[in-house]
Amino acid sequence: QRKHQEIRAMRSQLKKIEDLGAAMEEALILDNKYTEHSTVGLAQQWDQLDQLGMRMQHNLEQQIQARNTTGVTEEALKEFSMMFKHFDKDKSGRLNHQEFKSCLRSLGYDLPMVEEGEPDPEFESILDTVDPNRDGHVSLQEYMAFMISRETENVKSSEEIESAFRALSSEGKPYVTKDELYQNLTREQADYCISHMKPYMDGKGRELPSAYDYIEFTRSLFVN
Repeated sequence: QRKHQEIRAMRSQLKKIEDLGAAMEEALILDNKYTEHSTVGLAQQWDQLDQLGMRMQHNLEQQIQARNTTGVTEEALKEFSMMFKHFDKDKSGRLNHQEFKSCLRSLGYDLPMVEEGEPDPEFESILDTVDPNRDGHVSLQEYMAFMISRETENVKSSEEIESAFRALSSEGKPYVTKDELYQNLTREQADYCISHMKPYMDGKGRELPSAYDYIEFTRSLFVN
């Protein structure tokens, strides 16, 4: 915000240049050998810089809001931003569809490999969200909004699954027993949970017999 305000304060200096340019035109001095810049060119660049400042500010506010209200961690937001910059090779502030797909894969999305020209319904459904008009590019703002919404869905889903396990556990304990799993789930589901859940450790670091840590298990499912 401070930097954007500094840029806007410089508008008065651009106005001085524009006034000098107008005075030179009146005096029919149309070629200035002392600078490669034109008044129009400087004004266009200043406008672009002002718009960039507004976009960056909006994007940062969006990220701060996501961190504060949706449960998306600051580390996740940094990872999203760093990955975007990594694939934005030409530093244009946007990714083409192939760069965007590579970026998603690097973030853990299991997108199928398809031959060029072959239908790719899974990726197309993602593009319906981030590039509905198919202009061929995904901006940083569009990308961050998409990643935040997906991460928020994961957070909600994680909480829902955790609540479901808590409902299975008698008295809502932070662990579930082997018997509770087999009583409430199919044998295949219970077998899977038991083989993937860590034994529950109490506050003193002691392992409770036939007790499993469903909270750690649930959160591990949503790492990506």
